[in-house]
Amino acid sequence: MSLLDVAAIVAAGFAAGTINTIVGSGSLITFPTLLFLGYPPLTANVSNNIGLVPGGVSGSYGYRHELEGHSQALRRLAPLSFLGSLVGASLLLVLPPEAFQAIVPVLIVLALVLVLVGPSLQRRAADRDPDEAQPGWHAWALGIGIFVAGAYGGYFGAAQGVLLMGIFSALSAEPLQRLNAYKNVLSSIVNAVAAVTFVLFARSSIDWWVVLFIAVGSFLGGLVGARIGRRIAPAALRGLIVVIGTVAVVKLVFLP
Repeated sequence: MSLLDVAAIVAAGFAAGTINTIVGSGSLITFPTLLFLGYPPLTANVSNNIGLVPGGVSGSYGYRHELEGHSQALRRLAPLSFLGSLVGASLLLVLPPEAFQAIVPVLIVLALVLVLVGPSLQRRAADRDPDEAQPGWHAWALGIGIFVAGAYGGYFGAAQGVLLMGIFSALSAEPLQRLNAYKNVLSSIVNAVAAVTFVLFARSSIDWWVVLFIAVGSFLGGLVGARIGRRIAPAALRGLIVVIGTVAVVKLVFLP
């Protein structure tokens, strides 16, 4: 691994940690970067997942004030993220690498769609009357959605945060900044559970140098993202994510 490769991976980890804390979908920076550097898709996905865990921890810590007094909601939702992540990580281990290479372009396209529609869902949540009563089925739908998002995150992870924000925006009347804090914590749980699963059962697919360099970058990025999250234009970040994700899809489909 050259010094240029190290710099690229650390920088990608920093960008991913920052973006994950602010809007989610930071894996659409790190995952394509690893592909461009020649890492196999499965190794890139597993190593990236483990490396982003420190960024989730630092980003969640940065949003701790938005979580004060709302631990009960997290205690209700966290087990669903935990179980969903186990299912997703297990699918990644059970399905052959060829299946992952075929599925991942579809997941990236899905993630890009979520990135694009995320703002409209968040605007809908911002316009909702906080005192408006929520239908009874929202709680069940929210639970199912959190579980599905956990499975998605355990299997691939890119745009997991955007998926969570979309689910929250459609089914919760909480303020957006608090929802973003929930998103950071639940995403961290999913990534941590998947990381432990991969360490136990997929060590041969882990590149520990990649994990280390992404971890350093993502931890710093999580701190920065929590600090300046309200100052960065999300539209600019989404534009970058869409461009890089599209290039990754083209590379996977047409330049294997």
